[in-house]
Amino acid sequence: MFQTFESHASPDQGPPRLAALRARLGAMGLQGFIIPRSDVHQGEYVAARDERLQWLTGFTGSAGFAVVLPDVAGVFIDGRYRTQVKGQVALMDFTPVPWPEVKAGEWIRESLTAGQVGFDPWLHTADEIAKIETALVGSGVTLVSVAKNPVDAIWVNQPDTPCGRAFAHPEVLAGESSASKRARLAEGLRKAGQKASVITLPDSLCWLLNIRGADVPKNPIVHAFAVLLDDGKVDLFLDPAKLDDAVRAHLGEGVTLHPVDGFAPALKSLAGPVRVDKGTAPLAVADILKAAGIEVQWGDDPCRLSKACKNAAEIAATREAHLRDGAAMVEFLRWLDEASPGGGLTEISVVQALEGFRRATNALHDISFDTICGSGPNGAIMHYRVTEESNRPVGANELLLVDSGAQYLDGTTDITRTIAIGDPGEEARVQYTRVLQGVIAISRVRFPKGITGRDIDGLARFNLWVAGQDFDHGTGHGVGAFLSVHEGPQRISRVSEVPLEPGMILSNEPGYYREGAFGIRLENLIVVETAPPLGDMRAQLSFETITFVPFDRRLILASELSPGERQWLNAYHAEVLAKLGNRVSGATLDWLQRACAPI
Repeated sequence: MFQTFESHASPDQGPPRLAALRARLGAMGLQGFIIPRSDVHQGEYVAARDERLQWLTGFTGSAGFAVVLPDVAGVFIDGRYRTQVKGQVALMDFTPVPWPEVKAGEWIRESLTAGQVGFDPWLHTADEIAKIETALVGSGVTLVSVAKNPVDAIWVNQPDTPCGRAFAHPEVLAGESSASKRARLAEGLRKAGQKASVITLPDSLCWLLNIRGADVPKNPIVHAFAVLLDDGKVDLFLDPAKLDDAVRAHLGEGVTLHPVDGFAPALKSLAGPVRVDKGTAPLAVADILKAAGIEVQWGDDPCRLSKACKNAAEIAATREAHLRDGAAMVEFLRWLDEASPGGGLTEISVVQALEGFRRATNALHDISFDTICGSGPNGAIMHYRVTEESNRPVGANELLLVDSGAQYLDGTTDITRTIAIGDPGEEARVQYTRVLQGVIAISRVRFPKGITGRDIDGLARFNLWVAGQDFDHGTGHGVGAFLSVHEGPQRISRVSEVPLEPGMILSNEPGYYREGAFGIRLENLIVVETAPPLGDMRAQLSFETITFVPFDRRLILASELSPGERQWLNAYHAEVLAKLGNRVSGATLDWLQRACAPI
């Protein structure tokens, strides 16, 4: 199986490691240190070697950081992880801090009167450090860049740096050659008067060079650095063991290969100005350039927006991946309906069964993240990962939340369905219907060009808000094309300031969580598209739904749906049946016809 169920960390490991870190900081003359969940590439997904936050604290979430001071160690977590963190860290030693409501700089200022707090400049962006430094002005506390990470110094048996094999991503799926992409982006550098751009995000350079890799589980990325020059050539810095002759030939003459330890020295020889992304590149990159007297110009990673706006070939391939995945999901849901009344199911057995249905497609490259399978109260842990220790039986008369996805060569999927096991009660149906109404609202909306995800996020929350409820995560994240399942810069969120553009793929996933009782989340993937002319003919955009799996009709209060909501739901279910009917087994087709019956 791709998914495993061992515990990666436990609360009892944290206190001795925290004591060792404090001793190390004392020897360095530091009063504190910041431990992010990031690596030198600043991607969301990190290899085992870079799981410093998890190793120190026990917290396994995909976002957050810790600040260790002499008398307190704060673990900063956002709304997705406030239930999870309580069971993963030693609460006598680590203090959960609600973030981003509480900012790191403000917290340090209140917790420490004077001294130096260290940070690793390869693990933070310039933006992150600037915000903390601004908050500390006049406090008596200063930030200090350290050359050697003290966590690495005390980490016994730290895993090796990953060295997964890279492979070419076919142009028929990419929709554009690497040479064309490089030439197009290089023209943008020339127009800006910039000689080069530093690229540190793994999914950016994978997109640019039409390659994929295996340095991080679940996401087919290559850990490397790149410098795009204004003539369209690229200097690529990585472990040469990752490349075979076929990939070297694929990269071609326009890409010059260098060992990864040559990256920092090479920065010193660049001609300026050099574009550096203040929000994604390690601060160390800008520090090296400035120390060499090379002009740094802050600007967006040139790949990110182009990568986010998928071309026609990428969207067509992704549609096919979702139909394949939808058929596997429907087979799974039919199996679950038949197996659950007999009892005996556990969260792990459900995860294993779902992966089996995806494997049966004979096209599964990997899952796109560890399946979140939470029964009953575990469903309220937003990013719950089942382990042998936490594995819970799927009980009768409760909700089961299953959030999962797959990596196929032609696309990345991410889908959540919440399923009734028996009769979970009227309250579950009330909340499920409100969440479903949020999905429908996003699916139906038309909006003017220039609108950001922040502007429409509230549509998914309306029915919850009027009931005095909400959920503590964004409504949607970007999704790559056989790349990272979480992709920037596009998202549907209160903090998103990036205008939505045609070709962007996003999730549509409102939820509702009642700690200790149940969780509900429903998720489809959607693509931004140009909307047909309407009204005064101003340019508008809308969403195409590309996930096709029925919602659980047993949990829908039809009387609460408006005529427009009912019409959308029935049309969606009719489309699910039409698209998947000839892709599933005979027994599953019978189940699907019932599941897609009009409401």
